[in-house]
Amino acid sequence: MMSRLILVLLTMGSVAGGSAPVHAQDLPAATPESVGLSSERLEEATRGLQAHVDAGDIAGVVAAVMRHGRLAYFEALGELDRERGLAMRGDALFRLYSMTRPITSLAVMILWEEDRFELDDPVSRHLPEFADQRVFVDASNPDRTATRPRRTEMTVEHLLLHTSGLGSRSSSIYRAEQVRLRSITLPQMVGNAARVPLFEDPGTRWRYGISTTILGRLVEVWSGMPFDEFLRQRVFEPLGMTDTVFRVDASRADRFGPAYRPGPDGELRPHAIEVVPHTEQPALIEGGVGLISTVRDYLRFAQMFLNGGELDGMRVLQPETVALMTANRLPDALLPIGFGTPQPGRGWSLGFSVVMDAGTSPLPVREGTFWWDGSSGTRFFIDPVEEMVTVIMAAASPAYGNGFREGFTEAVYRALVD
Repeated sequence: MMSRLILVLLTMGSVAGGSAPVHAQDLPAATPESVGLSSERLEEATRGLQAHVDAGDIAGVVAAVMRHGRLAYFEALGELDRERGLAMRGDALFRLYSMTRPITSLAVMILWEEDRFELDDPVSRHLPEFADQRVFVDASNPDRTATRPRRTEMTVEHLLLHTSGLGSRSSSIYRAEQVRLRSITLPQMVGNAARVPLFEDPGTRWRYGISTTILGRLVEVWSGMPFDEFLRQRVFEPLGMTDTVFRVDASRADRFGPAYRPGPDGELRPHAIEVVPHTEQPALIEGGVGLISTVRDYLRFAQMFLNGGELDGMRVLQPETVALMTANRLPDALLPIGFGTPQPGRGWSLGFSVVMDAGTSPLPVREGTFWWDGSSGTRFFIDPVEEMVTVIMAAASPAYGNGFREGFTEAVYRALVD
């Protein structure tokens, strides 16, 4: 346990008027004013979201705010499934995509606390497929015939930080090599990822990609359990996340709708993002993008982190591990990070993006806020300064939806009065 100690030391509608809706009753509710929020300004947040629905930016949305551990805002607007005539509902299910990654990182760190591995362990120690992986000579033009030996070992921490050298599931070379398909198993995908060269040496660049899916396989190796079963037993059941799943079965079908994308005329139409839909059991149990969840479930996940690893008397992580997971661990040489355009003031921790400089953030979140979003219209913020969690989910592809998430966040922070 000494290694654990050393690492820790080194990092050092709305419920405004009454009780929560039925679908959120297990979350303690409060009036906005009792937790330092303005009901009137939260109503502006609702009007803003409704305007996006009315304009056809998104078909529907569910959004919530917890402050000081109490649910102060919860709204479901618009439509869940236009073709079936289903209105949006508070317990609607959404594709998490990249918001799966923090959940996988939690699973990893549960096992880290149990001394199953060290953060600086070479990945090849646990997954021998990676032992002799090479590196592309030119990452901008990956060519299987132009490679060189790897200069540094890929570690578990590199996977958590997205500095492993692995690429995005949508990269052209990965598509050509069919590295990631929902019709193959997790061990098969790991093998595919290991046989394709790295884009750069581990530890030399932040490159957001399939690293977290490799972590899901490591969870299986360390725990001796299938990844989805480990999540069920060690994460979802302890946290009461009853609707976070890899497949939408028949019992949940009426709460799950299509993703919508604007057509050539600007009208929203159902869009099939995956070849294997989320209503079917995929062969690939994917820790990077695979989960389906609800706003209520993700509130519980986020509130546990805000509480320092505990929820409703159930401790999932030690406070020191939460502190380790939620502080930037990227060296200055790899900052700033971003997608195409660098975004100053943003770092990366063991599972989250972290606001390092609130003054450079495009949104009014506080320094130390950790957060992420998903490529189908989801986003969450965990703000320790304001003791606040916000979660918003829609089913939009692409995710932007004319800035509905950004507008909601700005409106929520304008509602802070104490």
